[in-house]
Amino acid sequence: MTTDASLSGQLEAICLPPSQPDLPNPSQGERTESVANPDSAAVAIQTLGGRNSATPGGRPMAPSPAQGSPLPSGRGDLPSAPGPCSALGLARERWNLNAAGLPAQVVDTIQNARALSTRRLYSGKWRVFEDWCDSRHAIPYQCSVVDLLCFLQGLLEKGKAFSTIKVYLAAISACHVGFGDKPAGQHPLVCRFMKGARRKLPVSRPLVPLWDLSVVLDALSHHPFEPLEAVGMKFVSLKVVLLLALTTAKRVSDLQALSIRPSCLQFAPGISKVCLRPNPAFVPKVVESTYRCLTVELSAFHPPPFSSAEEQRLNTLCPVRALHVYVSRSAAFRKGDQLFVSWATPHRGKPLSRQRLSHWIVEAISLAYESKGLQPPHGLRAHSTRGMATSWALFRGVSVHDICAAASWATPHTFVRFYRLDVSGPSVSQAVLETISPDSK
Repeated sequence: MTTDASLSGQLEAICLPPSQPDLPNPSQGERTESVANPDSAAVAIQTLGGRNSATPGGRPMAPSPAQGSPLPSGRGDLPSAPGPCSALGLARERWNLNAAGLPAQVVDTIQNARALSTRRLYSGKWRVFEDWCDSRHAIPYQCSVVDLLCFLQGLLEKGKAFSTIKVYLAAISACHVGFGDKPAGQHPLVCRFMKGARRKLPVSRPLVPLWDLSVVLDALSHHPFEPLEAVGMKFVSLKVVLLLALTTAKRVSDLQALSIRPSCLQFAPGISKVCLRPNPAFVPKVVESTYRCLTVELSAFHPPPFSSAEEQRLNTLCPVRALHVYVSRSAAFRKGDQLFVSWATPHRGKPLSRQRLSHWIVEAISLAYESKGLQPPHGLRAHSTRGMATSWALFRGVSVHDICAAASWATPHTFVRFYRLDVSGPSVSQAVLETISPDSK
């Protein structure tokens, strides 16, 4: 599948700090190559500047209570970390990298190896670990492997998911000075602990769809989502974002980055096709050049002239048509070139946040169920559209390679392990947009 595939019968488009008196000099930081772990392989999504302090070295460098300047927070045995650094990511990690003698610009580049959202998440986890270490009178960035394992065991006993424990370990590994020449997360005992935790907390994921695609698509072709030219802007907005989420298999962040600039949104004559591109300044989650400013091309689904009433009904699911109506109707009140803008006061016309766009997708699915007189499933998530779309594409014969290209997955492993659903049951047996039988109206 490629991102320029059509909707016809398949969903292929499911496409320095200020110098500190007790900072070690470069010669003291010779073993600090193990301090940072910028490429930590954690399953993380977000991060915020850390609040820890004191500078690490090859051996304990923390000042005694008499040497440290008191802090309002009560941490009188540790000097405070400079505020500006935390804005760029984990302050503790930044201190570690500075202690290794790296220039500030190099440190900044290294920390940008992680997305801002990942740095924010790591920071929150690191703060929890800091508080835990404070309660045990341990130095967070130099604690022993025993302390680290006890903390992880506590998470396990609290019922935290294995993926959550991995994020905690990745955050700690990024800030801890490490053990010997290895980051904290690579200590043999820590590795064995994580293998044991995986056995105790096996990763589970849904194997069947949480919601019925045929129900949702059937609802989108009727009131209150049709006729598009006459229904409220709320329903036009919800319908178009759900159709784009399903027919491109993009992340919410990718959808939010779409723009109406002439270079980013182009309709072919007769509204037979549309080309979509994100804002050129957008940095996607997968930063490889292959996925930068990727063009998504969608062809009209069952365009006019219609040979039957069924074709006319199926055309109501055409994302090209829905997008054209949305852009036309929102032109009078939009206040920016971001594709998706708010329809409600007092933010009418303003660019939509990722969180609000996620809410739109969930609300669209819920309203579709309610319009059919059904109770919406619990636990709906906007991200579920990626698994739904790509699983249907695979079922209809689209290659895994094309699916990964459309969804911006670097390897098939991500799709197979986390997103593939069983959509081959007898109740769903046709292509994504043609799962609606004629008598389901």
